[in-house]
Amino acid sequence: MMRKLPVLAAAALLSAGVVMTPAAQAQVPYQVLVFSKTAGFRHDSIPAGIQAIRDLGSANGFTVTATENAATFTSTELAKYAAVVFLSTTGDVLDGTQQSAFESYVNSGGGFVGVHSAADTEYDWPYYGQLMGAYFSGHPNIQQANVKVEDRAHPATAHLGPVWTRTDELYNYRTNPRSTAHVLATLDESSYTGGTMGADHPISWCRTMSAGRSFYTGLGHTIESYADPVFRAHLVGGIKYAAGAVQADCRPGVTPTQVQGEAYTSSSGVQPANHGGAVGGQTVGFIDNGDWAAYSQVSTAGARQFTARVSSGGAGGRIEIRSGSSTGPLLGSVAVANTGNWDTFTTVSTALTGTASGQVVLVFTGSGSGGLLDVDHFTLG
Repeated sequence: MMRKLPVLAAAALLSAGVVMTPAAQAQVPYQVLVFSKTAGFRHDSIPAGIQAIRDLGSANGFTVTATENAATFTSTELAKYAAVVFLSTTGDVLDGTQQSAFESYVNSGGGFVGVHSAADTEYDWPYYGQLMGAYFSGHPNIQQANVKVEDRAHPATAHLGPVWTRTDELYNYRTNPRSTAHVLATLDESSYTGGTMGADHPISWCRTMSAGRSFYTGLGHTIESYADPVFRAHLVGGIKYAAGAVQADCRPGVTPTQVQGEAYTSSSGVQPANHGGAVGGQTVGFIDNGDWAAYSQVSTAGARQFTARVSSGGAGGRIEIRSGSSTGPLLGSVAVANTGNWDTFTTVSTALTGTASGQVVLVFTGSGSGGLLDVDHFTLG
Protein backbone atom coordinates (compact mmCIF):
# COMPACT_ATOMS: atom_id res chain seq x y z
CA MET A 1 0.00 0.00 0.00
CA MET A 2 1.25 3.48 -0.86
CA ARG A 3 1.98 5.66 2.12
CA LYS A 4 2.04 9.43 2.49
CA LEU A 5 5.67 9.68 3.58
CA PRO A 6 8.80 7.70 2.73
CA VAL A 7 10.08 5.23 5.30
CA LEU A 8 12.54 6.72 7.80
CA ALA A 9 15.70 5.06 9.00
CA ALA A 10 15.02 1.77 10.80
CA ALA A 11 17.55 2.71 13.46
CA ALA A 12 14.88 4.56 15.46
CA LEU A 13 14.45 2.65 18.71
CA LEU A 14 11.19 0.70 18.93
CA SER A 15 10.98 1.53 22.60
CA ALA A 16 10.99 5.29 22.06
CA GLY A 17 7.74 6.86 23.16
CA VAL A 18 6.80 4.11 25.59
CA VAL A 19 5.82 5.77 28.85
CA MET A 20 7.84 4.48 31.79
CA THR A 21 6.49 3.53 35.19
CA PRO A 22 8.06 5.23 38.22
CA ALA A 23 10.29 2.22 38.96
CA ALA A 24 13.69 3.75 39.61
CA GLN A 25 15.58 1.06 37.75
CA ALA A 26 13.45 1.07 34.58
CA GLN A 27 15.07 4.01 32.89
CA VAL A 28 16.14 4.01 29.25
CA PRO A 29 18.62 2.52 28.78
CA TYR A 30 18.22 0.02 31.60
CA GLN A 31 19.96 -3.20 32.56
CA VAL A 32 18.70 -6.80 32.67
CA LEU A 33 20.39 -9.70 34.46
CA VAL A 34 20.08 -13.16 32.90
CA PHE A 35 20.64 -15.94 35.45
CA SER A 36 20.95 -19.50 34.11
CA LYS A 37 22.42 -21.57 36.94
CA THR A 38 21.27 -25.19 37.00
CA ALA A 39 21.37 -27.73 39.83
CA GLY A 40 19.44 -30.37 37.92
CA PHE A 41 18.62 -30.91 34.24
CA ARG A 42 20.46 -28.47 31.98
CA HIS A 43 18.82 -27.25 28.79
CA ASP A 44 21.04 -27.08 25.72
CA SER A 45 19.04 -24.03 24.61
CA ILE A 46 20.51 -21.80 27.34
CA PRO A 47 23.31 -20.31 25.17
CA ALA A 48 20.81 -19.56 22.39
CA GLY A 49 18.50 -17.97 24.94
CA ILE A 50 21.21 -15.72 26.31
CA GLN A 51 22.17 -14.57 22.83
CA ALA A 52 18.54 -13.96 21.91
CA ILE A 53 18.03 -11.76 24.97
CA ARG A 54 21.22 -9.86 24.14
CA ASP A 55 19.87 -9.28 20.62
CA LEU A 56 16.53 -8.16 21.99
CA GLY A 57 18.27 -5.79 24.35
CA SER A 58 20.24 -4.20 21.51
CA ALA A 59 17.00 -3.63 19.58
CA ASN A 60 14.93 -2.45 22.53
CA GLY A 61 17.12 -0.21 24.63
CA PHE A 62 18.42 -2.44 27.43
CA THR A 63 21.79 -4.02 28.15
CA VAL A 64 22.23 -7.60 29.28
CA THR A 65 24.55 -9.21 31.82
CA ALA A 66 24.55 -13.02 31.85
CA THR A 67 25.77 -15.01 34.84
CA GLU A 68 25.56 -18.35 36.62
CA ASN A 69 27.22 -16.95 39.73
CA ALA A 70 24.69 -16.86 42.56
CA ALA A 71 26.99 -14.51 44.48
CA THR A 72 25.57 -11.77 42.22
CA PHE A 73 22.41 -11.92 44.35
CA THR A 74 23.22 -9.17 46.83
CA SER A 75 21.24 -6.01 47.43
CA THR A 76 24.01 -3.87 45.94
CA GLU A 77 24.38 -5.90 42.76
CA LEU A 78 20.68 -6.48 42.13
CA ALA A 79 19.97 -2.76 42.45
CA LYS A 80 21.72 -2.29 39.09
CA TYR A 81 19.01 -4.20 37.21
CA ALA A 82 15.45 -3.37 36.18
CA ALA A 83 14.67 -7.09 35.79
CA VAL A 84 16.22 -10.48 36.47
CA VAL A 85 15.55 -13.34 34.04
CA PHE A 86 15.70 -16.90 35.38
CA LEU A 87 16.49 -18.59 32.05
CA SER A 88 15.76 -22.34 32.31
CA THR A 89 17.19 -22.55 35.81
CA THR A 90 16.69 -25.84 37.69
CA GLY A 91 16.93 -26.98 41.27
CA ASP A 92 18.22 -25.14 44.33
CA VAL A 93 20.28 -22.28 42.89
CA LEU A 94 20.34 -19.67 45.70
CA ASP A 95 21.27 -19.94 49.38
CA GLY A 96 19.25 -18.32 52.16
CA THR A 97 21.11 -15.00 52.11
CA GLN A 98 20.81 -14.73 48.34
CA GLN A 99 17.11 -15.57 48.53
CA SER A 100 16.53 -12.78 51.04
CA ALA A 101 18.33 -10.27 48.82
CA PHE A 102 16.24 -11.26 45.81
CA GLU A 103 12.99 -11.12 47.77
CA SER A 104 13.82 -7.60 48.93
CA TYR A 105 14.75 -6.62 45.38
CA VAL A 106 11.40 -7.70 43.93
CA ASN A 107 9.30 -6.34 46.78
CA SER A 108 10.95 -2.92 46.43
CA GLY A 109 10.15 -2.66 42.71
CA GLY A 110 12.39 -5.10 40.81
CA GLY A 111 11.19 -7.36 38.02
CA PHE A 112 11.30 -11.16 37.62
CA VAL A 113 11.07 -13.11 34.38
CA GLY A 114 10.82 -16.88 34.53
CA VAL A 115 11.46 -18.87 31.36
CA HIS A 116 10.48 -22.55 30.97
CA SER A 117 12.20 -24.54 33.74
CA ALA A 118 12.31 -21.55 36.05
CA ALA A 119 9.21 -23.41 37.28
CA ASP A 120 11.49 -26.37 38.10
CA THR A 121 13.50 -24.27 40.55
CA GLU A 122 13.60 -23.57 44.31
CA TYR A 123 10.82 -25.90 45.43
CA ASP A 124 11.60 -25.30 49.11
CA TRP A 125 11.46 -21.48 48.98
CA PRO A 126 7.83 -20.39 49.57
CA TYR A 127 8.36 -16.83 48.34
CA TYR A 128 9.69 -18.10 45.01
CA GLY A 129 6.64 -20.30 44.65
CA GLN A 130 4.41 -17.24 45.02
CA LEU A 131 6.58 -15.26 42.59
CA MET A 132 6.45 -18.08 40.01
CA GLY A 133 2.77 -18.83 40.43
CA ALA A 134 3.07 -22.61 39.93
CA TYR A 135 5.73 -25.32 40.02
CA PHE A 136 6.53 -27.86 37.28
CA SER A 137 5.11 -31.38 37.58
CA GLY A 138 6.11 -33.06 34.30
CA HIS A 139 5.86 -32.94 30.52
CA PRO A 140 5.16 -35.11 27.48
CA ASN A 141 7.45 -35.34 24.44
CA ILE A 142 8.09 -32.24 22.33
CA GLN A 143 5.17 -31.76 19.95
CA GLN A 144 3.00 -29.18 18.23
CA ALA A 145 0.10 -27.68 20.17
CA ASN A 146 -2.31 -24.78 20.03
CA VAL A 147 -1.78 -21.98 22.53
CA LYS A 148 -4.98 -20.04 23.24
CA VAL A 149 -4.23 -16.36 23.89
CA GLU A 150 -6.46 -14.91 26.62
CA ASP A 151 -4.98 -11.42 26.94
CA ARG A 152 -4.03 -9.78 23.65
CA ALA A 153 -3.24 -6.45 25.31
CA HIS A 154 -0.23 -7.46 27.41
CA PRO A 155 3.08 -6.64 25.65
CA ALA A 156 4.05 -10.33 25.73
CA THR A 157 0.95 -11.40 23.80
CA ALA A 158 -0.26 -8.29 21.94
CA HIS A 159 1.38 -9.48 18.71
CA LEU A 160 -0.47 -12.81 18.72
CA GLY A 161 -3.79 -13.84 17.27
CA PRO A 162 -6.39 -15.82 19.25
CA VAL A 163 -4.50 -19.09 18.61
CA TRP A 164 -0.73 -19.54 18.44
CA THR A 165 0.34 -22.88 16.97
CA ARG A 166 3.72 -23.81 18.38
CA THR A 167 6.12 -26.75 18.76
CA ASP A 168 7.71 -26.94 22.21
CA GLU A 169 8.07 -28.99 25.38
CA LEU A 170 4.73 -28.39 27.09
CA TYR A 171 4.81 -28.30 30.87
CA ASN A 172 2.16 -29.51 33.27
CA TYR A 173 2.08 -27.74 36.65
CA ARG A 174 1.37 -28.90 40.19
CA THR A 175 -1.28 -26.22 40.68
CA ASN A 176 -3.24 -23.78 38.53
CA PRO A 177 -1.89 -20.22 39.00
CA ARG A 178 -5.11 -18.49 37.94
CA SER A 179 -6.25 -17.56 41.46
CA THR A 180 -3.11 -15.51 42.19
CA ALA A 181 -1.81 -14.54 38.73
CA HIS A 182 -3.20 -13.03 35.54
CA VAL A 183 -3.21 -15.74 32.85
CA LEU A 184 -2.03 -14.57 29.43
CA ALA A 185 -2.24 -17.85 27.49
CA THR A 186 -3.34 -21.44 27.96
CA LEU A 187 -2.69 -24.75 26.23
CA ASP A 188 -5.45 -26.46 24.28
CA GLU A 189 -4.98 -30.01 25.55
CA SER A 190 -7.16 -31.36 22.75
CA SER A 191 -4.49 -30.27 20.25
CA TYR A 192 -1.72 -32.52 21.65
CA THR A 193 -1.19 -35.55 23.89
CA GLY A 194 0.13 -35.59 27.46
CA GLY A 195 -1.63 -32.64 29.07
CA THR A 196 -2.83 -33.30 32.62
CA MET A 197 -4.51 -30.03 33.67
CA GLY A 198 -7.70 -30.24 31.62
CA ALA A 199 -9.62 -27.40 30.01
CA ASP A 200 -7.78 -24.69 31.98
CA HIS A 201 -4.04 -25.22 31.42
CA PRO A 202 -2.14 -21.91 31.80
CA ILE A 203 1.23 -21.68 30.04
CA SER A 204 2.07 -17.98 30.48
CA TRP A 205 1.04 -15.51 33.16
CA CYS A 206 2.03 -12.39 35.08
CA ARG A 207 1.44 -10.89 38.51
CA THR A 208 2.59 -8.20 40.91
CA MET A 209 4.52 -8.83 44.13
CA SER A 210 4.42 -5.79 46.46
CA ALA A 211 6.06 -3.09 44.28
CA GLY A 212 7.59 -5.63 41.88
CA ARG A 213 6.41 -7.45 38.77
CA SER A 214 6.59 -11.10 37.67
CA PHE A 215 6.21 -12.65 34.22
CA TYR A 216 6.47 -16.34 33.33
CA THR A 217 6.37 -18.32 30.11
CA GLY A 218 6.47 -22.11 30.09
CA LEU A 219 7.67 -22.07 26.49
CA GLY A 220 11.31 -21.89 25.37
CA HIS A 221 12.66 -25.42 25.73
CA THR A 222 14.12 -25.77 22.24
CA ILE A 223 17.10 -24.05 20.64
CA GLU A 224 14.85 -23.17 17.71
CA SER A 225 12.57 -21.14 20.00
CA TYR A 226 15.16 -18.40 20.34
CA ALA A 227 15.42 -17.85 16.58
CA ASP A 228 11.63 -17.62 16.20
CA PRO A 229 10.59 -13.94 15.90
CA VAL A 230 7.14 -14.70 17.33
CA PHE A 231 8.60 -16.29 20.46
CA ARG A 232 11.19 -13.52 20.71
CA ALA A 233 8.41 -10.92 20.69
CA HIS A 234 6.66 -12.89 23.45
CA LEU A 235 9.85 -12.97 25.51
CA VAL A 236 10.81 -9.32 25.08
CA GLY A 237 7.28 -8.22 25.92
CA GLY A 238 7.57 -10.07 29.21
CA ILE A 239 10.97 -8.55 29.91
CA LYS A 240 9.69 -5.03 29.21
CA TYR A 241 6.75 -5.56 31.53
CA ALA A 242 8.92 -6.96 34.33
CA ALA A 243 11.40 -4.10 33.94
CA GLY A 244 8.63 -1.51 34.22
CA ALA A 245 9.33 -0.24 30.71
CA VAL A 246 5.71 -0.84 29.64
CA GLN A 247 2.58 -1.13 31.73
CA ALA A 248 0.05 -3.95 31.89
CA ASP A 249 -2.84 -4.99 34.10
CA CYS A 250 -1.77 -8.22 35.79
CA ARG A 251 -4.49 -8.45 38.43
CA PRO A 252 -5.94 -11.98 38.70
CA GLY A 253 -9.18 -12.40 36.82
CA VAL A 254 -8.95 -9.12 34.90
CA THR A 255 -8.79 -9.38 31.11
CA PRO A 256 -9.08 -6.00 29.38
CA THR A 257 -11.21 -5.75 26.25
CA GLN A 258 -9.21 -5.34 23.05
CA VAL A 259 -10.59 -2.98 20.39
CA GLN A 260 -9.55 -3.15 16.73
CA GLY A 261 -8.28 0.21 15.49
CA GLU A 262 -10.36 0.06 12.32
CA ALA A 263 -13.58 -0.49 14.36
CA TYR A 264 -14.14 3.25 14.89
CA THR A 265 -17.73 4.50 14.82
CA SER A 266 -16.94 8.08 13.77
CA SER A 267 -13.77 9.74 12.55
CA SER A 268 -12.04 12.58 10.79
CA GLY A 269 -9.32 11.99 8.20
CA VAL A 270 -8.43 8.38 8.97
CA GLN A 271 -9.07 5.32 6.81
CA PRO A 272 -8.76 1.55 7.27
CA ALA A 273 -5.40 0.27 6.01
CA ASN A 274 -4.64 -3.30 4.93
CA HIS A 275 -1.66 -4.96 6.63
CA GLY A 276 -0.92 -8.67 6.69
CA GLY A 277 0.84 -8.36 10.05
CA ALA A 278 -2.14 -6.73 11.75
CA VAL A 279 -4.62 -8.71 13.81
CA GLY A 280 -7.58 -9.12 11.46
CA GLY A 281 -5.49 -7.82 8.54
CA GLN A 282 -6.34 -4.13 9.01
CA THR A 283 -5.35 -1.06 11.01
CA VAL A 284 -6.64 2.47 11.31
CA GLY A 285 -4.21 4.35 9.08
CA PHE A 286 -3.58 7.20 6.64
CA ILE A 287 -3.29 9.40 9.72
CA ASP A 288 -2.39 13.09 9.47
CA ASN A 289 -1.87 15.65 12.22
CA GLY A 290 -5.22 16.47 13.83
CA ASP A 291 -7.08 13.38 12.60
CA TRP A 292 -9.16 11.44 15.11
CA ALA A 293 -11.13 8.21 15.56
CA ALA A 294 -13.96 7.68 18.07
CA TYR A 295 -15.26 4.40 19.49
CA SER A 296 -18.78 4.71 20.88
CA GLN A 297 -18.69 1.05 21.96
CA VAL A 298 -15.97 1.80 24.55
CA SER A 299 -16.42 3.99 27.63
CA THR A 300 -13.56 5.75 29.39
CA ALA A 301 -15.28 5.25 32.78
CA GLY A 302 -12.77 3.81 35.24
CA ALA A 303 -10.00 3.57 32.64
CA ARG A 304 -6.53 3.83 34.16
CA GLN A 305 -4.30 2.51 31.38
CA PHE A 306 -4.08 2.67 27.59
CA THR A 307 -2.13 0.10 25.57
CA ALA A 308 -1.91 -0.01 21.78
CA ARG A 309 -0.22 -2.09 19.10
CA VAL A 310 1.14 0.39 16.58
CA SER A 311 3.45 0.77 13.60
CA SER A 312 5.00 3.65 11.70
CA GLY A 313 6.92 3.81 8.46
CA GLY A 314 6.47 7.56 8.50
CA ALA A 315 7.08 10.45 10.83
CA GLY A 316 5.58 8.94 13.96
CA GLY A 317 3.60 11.11 16.33
CA ARG A 318 1.44 11.04 19.44
CA ILE A 319 -1.86 9.44 20.36
CA GLU A 320 -4.03 11.52 22.68
CA ILE A 321 -6.70 9.61 24.59
CA ARG A 322 -9.75 11.83 25.10
CA SER A 323 -13.24 11.29 26.46
CA GLY A 324 -16.45 12.18 24.67
CA SER A 325 -15.12 14.09 21.67
CA SER A 326 -11.91 15.09 19.90
CA THR A 327 -11.76 18.15 22.16
CA GLY A 328 -12.99 16.39 25.30
CA PRO A 329 -11.03 15.84 28.53
CA LEU A 330 -7.47 14.65 27.89
CA LEU A 331 -6.84 11.47 29.88
CA GLY A 332 -3.31 10.79 28.66
CA SER A 333 -1.06 10.61 25.62
CA VAL A 334 1.72 8.39 24.30
CA ALA A 335 4.39 8.86 21.65
CA VAL A 336 4.84 6.51 18.70
CA ALA A 337 8.26 6.41 17.04
CA ASN A 338 9.09 5.20 13.54
CA THR A 339 9.24 1.40 13.73
CA GLY A 340 11.10 0.84 10.47
CA ASN A 341 8.10 0.07 8.24
CA TRP A 342 4.32 -0.16 8.33
CA ASP A 343 4.31 -3.89 9.03
CA THR A 344 6.68 -3.74 12.01
CA PHE A 345 4.50 -3.43 15.09
CA THR A 346 5.37 -2.55 18.67
CA THR A 347 3.38 -1.92 21.83
CA VAL A 348 3.09 1.44 23.58
CA SER A 349 1.25 2.26 26.79
CA THR A 350 0.53 5.07 29.21
CA ALA A 351 -1.30 5.63 32.46
CA LEU A 352 -4.62 7.52 32.29
CA THR A 353 -5.99 10.07 34.74
CA GLY A 354 -9.37 11.70 35.27
CA THR A 355 -12.93 10.51 35.84
CA ALA A 356 -14.61 11.15 32.47
CA SER A 357 -17.09 8.53 31.25
CA GLY A 358 -17.73 9.37 27.59
CA GLN A 359 -16.77 7.40 24.51
CA VAL A 360 -13.05 6.96 23.89
CA VAL A 361 -11.59 9.20 21.19
CA LEU A 362 -8.07 8.84 19.82
CA VAL A 363 -6.64 12.12 18.53
CA PHE A 364 -3.45 11.94 16.47
CA THR A 365 -0.80 14.65 16.40
CA GLY A 366 2.61 15.00 14.78
CA SER A 367 4.92 17.35 12.95
CA GLY A 368 5.06 15.34 9.74
CA SER A 369 3.01 16.21 6.66
CA GLY A 370 1.18 12.86 6.54
CA GLY A 371 1.34 9.14 7.21
CA LEU A 372 2.20 9.53 10.90
CA LEU A 373 1.35 6.10 12.32
CA ASP A 374 -1.09 3.17 12.25
CA VAL A 375 -3.02 1.59 15.16
CA ASP A 376 -3.70 -2.15 14.95
CA HIS A 377 -5.65 -2.44 18.20
CA PHE A 378 -5.85 -0.84 21.64
CA THR A 379 -7.00 -1.69 25.14
CA LEU A 380 -8.28 0.38 28.05
CA GLY A 381 -7.39 -1.22 31.37
